[in-house]
Amino acid sequence: MTGSNHADGNPTDGNPADRKPTEDGGRRVIEQRGLYFDELEDGLVYAHRPGRTVTETDNVLFSTLTMNTQALHLDAAWSAGQPFGQRLMNSMFTLATMVGQSVTQLTQGTIIAQLGLTDVAFPHPLYHGDTLYTETVVTGRRLSASRPGQGIVTLEHTGRNQDGAVVARATRSCLMWTREAHQNAQSSQNVGE
Repeated sequence: MTGSNHADGNPTDGNPADRKPTEDGGRRVIEQRGLYFDELEDGLVYAHRPGRTVTETDNVLFSTLTMNTQALHLDAAWSAGQPFGQRLMNSMFTLATMVGQSVTQLTQGTIIAQLGLTDVAFPHPLYHGDTLYTETVVTGRRLSASRPGQGIVTLEHTGRNQDGAVVARATRSCLMWTREAHQNAQSSQNVGE
């Protein structure tokens, strides 16, 4: 129930990374979160599942919400006469979905800030009805010199369609918590309440 407290005083709402697992009715509670800076492994491939089947509705809504009136996303008749013969998924939707697919497994509740995206490429189109699968490789990690208990992580995201064709790539840098620093920050925040 949102906003209520357990008998031990632990709130049942808020960011899952803000709370330690507790005993609830005799059972241990495990809350979903991403990985901390110190849990990430360089070179390991993190496969994010499930995939995301993209639709015409996704494309039209995203394109119009972001004021992108590109006919390649919205005009089926015009797009039929273009080199790919059909509308393409908006590449910004593809990028956002690819990054989004990594959140639950890697950065949910453990990221402080996204610092930037580089090397973004779309080597193959994504079409309505395709399914996007994303994998991430940690290509670098370093503790921050100016922010104790925090580190900068470089993530290389690769999105593939259901046939394995690479449809998107991007390198992302994030500022992330170490486990101990985040737990200490949460403890000191809870003391002040």
